[in-house]
Amino acid sequence: MTYTARPHKARVIAISVAVLFVVAFGVVAALLRDSSTGVTFYVSDQVAMAGIGLVLAAAALWFARPRVRADHEGVEVRNMLGTHRYRWSEITAVSFPDGSPWARLELPADEYVPILAVQAIDGEHAVAAMRELRRLRREASAESR
Repeated sequence: MTYTARPHKARVIAISVAVLFVVAFGVVAALLRDSSTGVTFYVSDQVAMAGIGLVLAAAALWFARPRVRADHEGVEVRNMLGTHRYRWSEITAVSFPDGSPWARLELPADEYVPILAVQAIDGEHAVAAMRELRRLRREASAESR
């Protein structure tokens, strides 16, 4: 069984902002023609304005990217810039420090990996995700003995 978690509120906000960018820049692009100041806008300007909206929407959707997948073998953490897989034997703990905005995997030598998919702002969803990740870690530790 594979457990997957993603941030909820951050995804809703990111998708909403992306839609807002596309609509706002699309409307501006459609209305962009002649100005009372005598400036003339061309079709290329309209296309560029719509393109800017799409680029900003893609940037906003990047915040919906984080995900964590866990199974009996390990954890795959996808944050903003990359995806990494860790075996349970490499992980010393799954923690959510007080005041931290997101969870993290504790690694040897005082290193850690943030889990942006499990965010404090998600409340009970974050609690359920932490319980499931810790349960999978316990089961994997028991199997390896």
